[in-house]
Amino acid sequence: MGLTRTEIFSTEQNQLATLLKALAHPARIAILQRILASNTCICGDLVEELGLAQATISQHLKELKTAGIIQGTIEGVSVCY
Repeated sequence: MGLTRTEIFSTEQNQLATLLKALAHPARIAILQRILASNTCICGDLVEELGLAQATISQHLKELKTAGIIQGTIEGVSVCY
């Protein structure tokens, strides 16, 4: 398999591909639905609600944050999304 030649595509095409890649996992969709329903969330809350491991939730949150879909704010020892 060759490398993706992102330079031959427009900035908009590359940004859209990044966004859609971040949304392409069912756990991330579930996380976004929980965040939207509660208007805020803490990783530990998602672990309890979704039944996934804390490390798994954290990785999915990182992917969503990297894609610019969510933002996190530090509140004490927790990060709120």
